[in-house]
Amino acid sequence: EVQLQASGGGSVQAGGSLRLSCAASGFTFDDYAIGWFRQAPGKERQGVSCISSSDGSTYYADSVKGRFTISSDNAKNTVYLQMNSLKPEDTAVYYCAAMTTGWSLKWSEYDYWGQGTLVTVSS
Repeated sequence: EVQLQASGGGSVQAGGSLRLSCAASGFTFDDYAIGWFRQAPGKERQGVSCISSSDGSTYYADSVKGRFTISSDNAKNTVYLQMNSLKPEDTAVYYCAAMTTGWSLKWSEYDYWGQGTLVTVSS
């Protein structure tokens, strides 16, 4: 059974940092791309970043480039999202997801989803 467990959310002030973790199980980690998405109240789910576990290629939404860093520890089947210089507009529920082929920042192309973790950034 494929499972994704997101954790690490919390409340921080603007300019602060958080690191989210996505622990995966039930599938061969190297064969998947893992993505991070976020959804703020009343807004559509947005792709934030993704990483190809096979070659480590990374991709970012323009809104987080230079502030967020995605990384993967294949030995632990865990993907991290280091979020620095957080802004109030980064406030959202963050989800991790897995897709079997290629990579994408489109949530509709992902096959498996974890539960969300809430990130709140105050000004």
